[in-house]
Amino acid sequence: MLYAANLKTHLCPANLETKQVSERISSLSPDGSFEGYASLFGTVDMGQDVVMPGAFAESLLKRGPSGIKMLWQHQASQPIGSWQSVAEDGRGLKVKGRLNLNVSRAREILALMRDGALDGLSIGFKTEKSVRDKMTNVRRLTKLDLWEISVVTFPMLPEARISAVKRAPSPASNRHIIGDLAAKIRQAAALLR
Repeated sequence: MLYAANLKTHLCPANLETKQVSERISSLSPDGSFEGYASLFGTVDMGQDVVMPGAFAESLLKRGPSGIKMLWQHQASQPIGSWQSVAEDGRGLKVKGRLNLNVSRAREILALMRDGALDGLSIGFKTEKSVRDKMTNVRRLTKLDLWEISVVTFPMLPEARISAVKRAPSPASNRHIIGDLAAKIRQAAALLR
């Protein structure tokens, strides 16, 4: 079990747990918007925990997307954006968020995501209900109080990675766009004469 030791107790509870997911962020746009799964149902992680369907339901009703913080590496002092959508579906906890590109750390994260160097998501939560299987030692998490979802380097489930990133235009394509724009400006100027 991982604990977010770097979170200040006056900002978040001392027993806040974190779990990283082995699912890729599915898309990333130039404005810093991205989506993916922050948790997958029925998948045992390296901490021998498995999140069950419905585990987030009450917390999501109570907090809504705006009440769940988007952090960098579970650091309460490093907010990097906001979540537009956080919802359970048949697969897990699907999220859509946007990095705040006025924050220098968020711009760095966006660049790393585009390069494929950064691609994990992780949840920070308090366990409200769980059951441990005595035979397998797997803990089934049935009710969680979700506090935050972080962009992380190392997800708890090793296969959790970003699946698709919209790359920034290449310099060659920028020249093409600029050339097209210049031609349109010349055409408009000719019409005004």
